[in-house]
Amino acid sequence: MNLAMNLIQPNPRNNLTEMYPGIYQSGHGDDHHDGPNLPTAPLNTLLGFELETYQVPLDQLLPSKKVPDGVMSTRKYKQIVSSINEVGLIEPLSVIQPDRKKPEYLVLDGHLRVLALKELGMSVGPCLMARDDETFSYNHHINRLSTIAEHYMIRRAIDRGVSKERLARAFNVNLSSINRRINLLEGICPEAITLLQDKQFIPDVTRILRNMKAARQVEAVELMIASNTITVAHAEALLKATPPEQRSDVKPAEREKKTAPIEQIEKLEKEMSQVQEKYQEAESSYGSDLLNLVVAKGYLTKLLAD
Repeated sequence: MNLAMNLIQPNPRNNLTEMYPGIYQSGHGDDHHDGPNLPTAPLNTLLGFELETYQVPLDQLLPSKKVPDGVMSTRKYKQIVSSINEVGLIEPLSVIQPDRKKPEYLVLDGHLRVLALKELGMSVGPCLMARDDETFSYNHHINRLSTIAEHYMIRRAIDRGVSKERLARAFNVNLSSINRRINLLEGICPEAITLLQDKQFIPDVTRILRNMKAARQVEAVELMIASNTITVAHAEALLKATPPEQRSDVKPAEREKKTAPIEQIEKLEKEMSQVQEKYQEAESSYGSDLLNLVVAKGYLTKLLAD
């Protein structure tokens, strides 16, 4: 009966194109030897997405939330457009089909990517088919790329032959910004790098930290992390509060000459002799002055008591 119903109902994926056809083959047999060693159904683990990635027409995608006004003029959106135009869409869209009978798909994550694809004149986009209609995980349970991880990624791309100019176009930044990201950790001690490993900050923070010695770098990073403000303003304030001996950008002051002029030596001897005379004078009158004060105190105490 179930087999007959499946034959009668139309397949909702017939109008979609698989990006990697044949990579996943369901079934229990051992006849499938092509492709990677992927698990086959049934699975003991509940999957949040279907294993196939589909090319879905953009006109069949429906937004699940209203995109804020003016978002297409933001820096983040422009970076998405530049990245897709230069290297393609890296992260597929997350969609779900609310009604199996209709060729419509609700976008759970990737609204800005949909706008960017349309702006670039594309008609389809790669999509992952979700099995649960929820958008909380996409916005709250996500690991953002840290600044240091981005630095390593850029360095690896350059080592593999990617030009700085292409990276600048992909990130929608100028060439000097790429150079700052490449030299991000130059002059930073390993302990400070470890503390900043999973943090997000702008490259100018490490530019300021370079003006401190290693021990002060670690101390400054710990203070910024404790206050959750890894910013240029905080780093500059810590630099100004750094003693000169803990800064690497301050040259040690020239030592004064050990030999003093004859006039200064004579003046110092004269002042020392005057101080010694005053001390001897105070010492000679100290006993009598103390006795007079004790007698005066006793007299005043008796007078007030009466």
